[in-house]
Amino acid sequence: MARETGTYLKHHTAALVKDVGVEAACAVTGKAKATLGRYYSLHDEHADRFMPIDSVVKLERAASFPHVTTAMAELGGMTLTVTTPSAAAHTQGGGVNEDIAMISQRFAMLMNAYANAVSDNVITPAEARMMLSETQELQKVLVDMKLHLEASGLGGPD
Repeated sequence: MARETGTYLKHHTAALVKDVGVEAACAVTGKAKATLGRYYSLHDEHADRFMPIDSVVKLERAASFPHVTTAMAELGGMTLTVTTPSAAAHTQGGGVNEDIAMISQRFAMLMNAYANAVSDNVITPAEARMMLSETQELQKVLVDMKLHLEASGLGGPD
């Protein structure tokens, strides 16, 4: 596996564990904190260690977003569509107008993080993590908007 791919998956694994909460993730998976930490550790000794898929499934059921599954789809050149009953319930609040406002806010936050990162012509690992975090938050809002559009009949094929 290319190092970049592994790093990308590890970042999304970390986001998944943080989304659920470390203590809750331990309870859901039956894994120790140290074990979960190894799954997203970027240290060389853990480079080839990834979270088992059954643990990913359990955590994504408890999470607000399918972080690892989305990352794997993106790496395969695909996108996901949420079709669970909870997705339909999720689309009830907000609406497209609120989504547009949230997208604008999130994009502004991403651009602010980018401007801060490139101000010295060097993007540090911490700055890259901040931009990745903002990108993931923007992605969540875009998924919400997609769900709202699909639920309202405004989006999708004719």
